[in-house]
Amino acid sequence: MAFPHLQQPSFLLASLKADAISKPFAQRCQDLVKVIEDFPAKELHAIFPWLVESIFGSLDGVLIGWNLRSLQGRVSPVEYSIAMEFLDPGGPMMKLVYKLQAEDYKFDFPVSYLPGPVKASIQEHVVPDSPLYHNKVQFPPTGGLGLNLALNPFEYYMFFFALSLITQKPLPGALHVRTSDCAYFILVDRYLSWFLPTEGSVLPPLSSSPGGPSPSPAPRTPAMPFASYGLHHTSLLKRHLSHQTSVNADPASHEIWRSETLLQVFVEMWLHHYSLEMYQKMQSPHAKESFTPTEEHVLVVRLLIKHLHAFSNSLKPEQVSPSAHSHATSPLEEFKRAAVPRFVQQKLYLFLQHCFGHWPLDASFRAVLEMWLSYLQPWRYAPEKQPQGSDGQARCVSERWAPFVQENLLLYTKLFVGFLSRALRTDLVSPKNALMVFRVAKVFAQPNLAEMIQKGEQLFLEPELVIAHRQHRLFSAPTLTGSFLSSWPPAVTDTSFKVKSHVYSLEGQDCKYTPMFGPDVRTLVLRLAQLITQAKQTAKSISDQCGESTASRPFLSWLGFCLSDTNSSYPGNDLDDMGQDSIRKTDEYLEKALEYLCQMFRLSEAQLAQLTLAMGTTQDENGKKQLPDCIVGEDGLILTPLGRYQIINGLRKFDIEYQGDSELQPIRSYEIASLVRLLFRLSSTVNHRFAGQMRALCSRADFLGSFCRYHLMEPGLTDKHLLSPVGQGRVASRARGPRLSLRFLGSYRTLLSLLLAFFVASLFRIGPLPFALLLVLGYFLYAAAMTLLTEQGKLHQL
Repeated sequence: MAFPHLQQPSFLLASLKADAISKPFAQRCQDLVKVIEDFPAKELHAIFPWLVESIFGSLDGVLIGWNLRSLQGRVSPVEYSIAMEFLDPGGPMMKLVYKLQAEDYKFDFPVSYLPGPVKASIQEHVVPDSPLYHNKVQFPPTGGLGLNLALNPFEYYMFFFALSLITQKPLPGALHVRTSDCAYFILVDRYLSWFLPTEGSVLPPLSSSPGGPSPSPAPRTPAMPFASYGLHHTSLLKRHLSHQTSVNADPASHEIWRSETLLQVFVEMWLHHYSLEMYQKMQSPHAKESFTPTEEHVLVVRLLIKHLHAFSNSLKPEQVSPSAHSHATSPLEEFKRAAVPRFVQQKLYLFLQHCFGHWPLDASFRAVLEMWLSYLQPWRYAPEKQPQGSDGQARCVSERWAPFVQENLLLYTKLFVGFLSRALRTDLVSPKNALMVFRVAKVFAQPNLAEMIQKGEQLFLEPELVIAHRQHRLFSAPTLTGSFLSSWPPAVTDTSFKVKSHVYSLEGQDCKYTPMFGPDVRTLVLRLAQLITQAKQTAKSISDQCGESTASRPFLSWLGFCLSDTNSSYPGNDLDDMGQDSIRKTDEYLEKALEYLCQMFRLSEAQLAQLTLAMGTTQDENGKKQLPDCIVGEDGLILTPLGRYQIINGLRKFDIEYQGDSELQPIRSYEIASLVRLLFRLSSTVNHRFAGQMRALCSRADFLGSFCRYHLMEPGLTDKHLLSPVGQGRVASRARGPRLSLRFLGSYRTLLSLLLAFFVASLFRIGPLPFALLLVLGYFLYAAAMTLLTEQGKLHQL
């Protein structure tokens, strides 16, 4: 693509827009590479916002851009390869960013598309605590619409890249796309590896021309000191004016400004959707902001967490010790030490709290669960391996991680309680739900981890007389400097104070802490242990029932004409579809989960046996006949909360049968609806016309009367077992008169049986009329025998 060198930027933009419609994707990218190389920053400045939007889509979600969240290498290898090469951290697009960065260009980003708490804060003229927004808010001119942020090219690019995960809705065909195979997910991983390296230092910006000097990035604006969100609500105008200070002359901070910006943008755009005020009071205007993360969103956040752990753990052992703070360290090493507690911890805690409380009670919660467990186990991403336990047991968690556990106490304890409340409301017979319980129990049962959590709780619950004085030291604003590193508070050696500060900063000063190893949580664990035991027995019952039904399946069922079991005892779980292997896995998951819970909370076998008997989990006939958990009231049985849980999740049920008029019961799936209705009208006509004659025949005392009663009389309600627990004494018996019922002829099974019998008769050269006579004779003999047996049974009852 050849453009005159003196071409105006407006013509360049118009040409690119026209090419975007007429040229194929590969050709457009080649032209963009040439434009980025040949044109100066002054002309590229005009096309940059359009180019970013054309790649990542519009902020309102109308334009989808390159659809990176659905682009896969195995589906579209050519487009995938071109897009990844163009957007690579060392690719042409980033060269364009650095080229514009060197000229200190600014681009407007509308505040209305920021996460809810950030948008609300800025609209209320309060600067959010993140340095990302400091000195960037631009008031609209007279008559202008909305607030904007003035962002440098790198910030503008990363804002669009991060928000495209949220603003762009997946296409209908992308619902079954594996997230980890998509271009967007892989680009996130590449950006994290490039700007947050676990080895070496951050690579410098690429040169805009071969052999030329690297363009220096724009100097960063001063960072705001760290404080809990909403603690210092100063005026936006006052804060803006009071901090128009000269840029700090610390050149070392420029080494990592891109790393800081990348992490802040990802955390703000992906996690900062719930404010502390919303979580604490639920009366703030922020509570009106509704945001529901997707499973894809959660998977990307988990990728961020795993990389941050690896990034922070790449510190050398001598740099991790507290004495290392007093020695001169590089800005990157300081950033590794402060990245997780400063930027991630609070926002991730609120994000997880919302997910635990609002995510549907289904298997998709596994993504949230694994994200949480990844954060709780930074030792999994450390360069050195944990020592392996004896006899193949789980690895012991080193004491090196005790500070992390203590300074993240709420993410271990309060979220564990939140998971318990979810587990108590799910169907543990489902293999997917059983797996989630197993995963959490296995992680928390790692040797030495429970002891670390208990130690953290003891430190928090210690009486602290001077906590008010120390809080002032914690939340006092440090001197404003050019980088967040200078404002990071010095290390506090008082471990108890650090734990208290963590809890109060996340929950507020008036929080009511529930110890994880206290009596309240122990009661919840015992309830979960009860449900696990019951679910194991239910799974075994289903397995036995499936085996019996398979063994006793009639011949006709193999032809697809078996009757549906409308009174199945265990509807609602996925075991029937997954087979015996999944039932075995469910039993294994639950068995190990119960073992881990007993290990963590020191539950004895005697306690479990006593609770099992108290719940009545010793079931009759392998659990097939036991009713849901009930108590006896004045009017009969009353369901307990446990009984309601058992019915909702299909663990138990009342064995209730249809006891109304058999002729009027709903048409079943194994019946022909039109034929049933026709037979009903025919039998109703016969019963209406010959009612007197049938009554006279049935009243006879001889064999003919018995024969007619066997065919025309229906047992009354007194001959059936009334299974409704309420009002049994008020139900009156009502025997119906003799009547003819032809409904059995509307069944697929009856018609198929007649057809098969006729086919067998034809093989013996028996014609239709002789076959009909033989059929009537055979049935007459069968009915006579049944009549005699029935009458003898009545005589024995007398």
